[in-house]
Amino acid sequence: MPQTVCSSTMFSAPTGFSPHLACAEPEEEEEAPQEGPGRGACLSDGPPITSASLDTLIQNLVPTADYYPEKAYVFTFLLSARLFIPPPELLSRVCELCIKQQQLDQSKVRKFGPKILQLLTEWTETFPTDFRDDKMVGQLKDIVHRIVVLSLYVVCKVQKDSQDLCRSLSGLKHTKYNSVSLTASSISDKLVAFKTKPPPITKDILSICNDPYTLAQQLTHIELEHLRRIGPEEFVQAFEQKDPLDATQPCYSDQKKKTTNLEAYVRWFNRLCYLVATEICMPGKKKQRATVIEFFIDVARECFNIGNFNSLMAIISGMNMTPVSRLKKTWGKAKTAKFFILEHQMDPTGNFYNYRTALRGAAHRSRTANSNREKIVIPFFSLLIKDIYFLNEGCANRLPNGHVNFEKFVELARQVGEFMTWKQVECPFEEDRAILHYLHTAPIFSEDGLYLASYESESPENQVEKDRWKALR
Repeated sequence: MPQTVCSSTMFSAPTGFSPHLACAEPEEEEEAPQEGPGRGACLSDGPPITSASLDTLIQNLVPTADYYPEKAYVFTFLLSARLFIPPPELLSRVCELCIKQQQLDQSKVRKFGPKILQLLTEWTETFPTDFRDDKMVGQLKDIVHRIVVLSLYVVCKVQKDSQDLCRSLSGLKHTKYNSVSLTASSISDKLVAFKTKPPPITKDILSICNDPYTLAQQLTHIELEHLRRIGPEEFVQAFEQKDPLDATQPCYSDQKKKTTNLEAYVRWFNRLCYLVATEICMPGKKKQRATVIEFFIDVARECFNIGNFNSLMAIISGMNMTPVSRLKKTWGKAKTAKFFILEHQMDPTGNFYNYRTALRGAAHRSRTANSNREKIVIPFFSLLIKDIYFLNEGCANRLPNGHVNFEKFVELARQVGEFMTWKQVECPFEEDRAILHYLHTAPIFSEDGLYLASYESESPENQVEKDRWKALR
């Protein structure tokens, strides 16, 4: 029989969590923060920044004729800065600093112009949703115009860069970041709760696809489509917390949090859980139900081999739902040895130690891979969210002296950055539209519907189950 995942274990502190980040105290006699780019601004050059004032971090973001911040620094700061300053205000500050740079030494604009364009390009490419705001677009076009005007002696290079950036902006402005084809907007949320014995099945998963490897491939298509839609900023906005040292909170607290794609991905996971449970509970005959169980075990194994851990966990979770796990006679007919091996891989014991080991192996394979097939890494998303949640809750955004706890955000950027690498992999498998359509639109039982179908298949064994069955009917 399958074992139910312990919810208390699911919420244990994540492996690799650094408690010292939360209690990092500034030294009593701290040197004044460096007002401008310098040692520590580049994460790979000199001692890393552990904390600094927001003004200093912004100054370290802006390039000069002789300096450009490390890519890791740019990503880390742009990811975390939205907790302290809204993106439009940050862009205004960047523009002000750029104007000062130009006024201080116009002879170096030849070097400075392309660098600021490079920074703006990185920003638009990595955080495109920041530029869906008309104010942001207007500010960006203004600074690009200033650079072009002041860089006439390198007009060819600068104009090319600025034209590329403007084309990118035009595309962003007209892009609707809503899910299409394979995302939440097309997923059926129909929940079926029969008050009588379910009617004869007209279509089920085995009639659509009877090859486990093919179904695992199509699930991977859906997973990667969802991953591509999630912007890095959603991980920050999902767990925004009130900063006790900042009474103004000039950030996203007064705006609707833009976590639509992240939430859609969580809904997909839940749908797949219920779809698996529905497919197992629907058949009227024990042998048919056992066949479906064995099929999903094979699908789960193929997902593991591919590196699709999210679908793997959704399938295991669906098979562990009580309406399914209580079907003892059905499970007795099924060959379950492979299932117990997969359960062991996703066992929550030791904060999912086995899974994390397998994930590291998949990540290593991805880094050294020569084909997209070997590059696929789809993490168990709920656990990734929990890791980021614990990092956010366990570490203050600001230190007691008011400085930004940048060490925390370096770790956050590391976790989110790894996810960003995985989500860019192109799915190497051919799409099967019929299977994808079924996975998105097939009706699924509600929790009550699952229990009713389960009781109809195998009668209640105790008084509690009998009372629930009576209430459902």
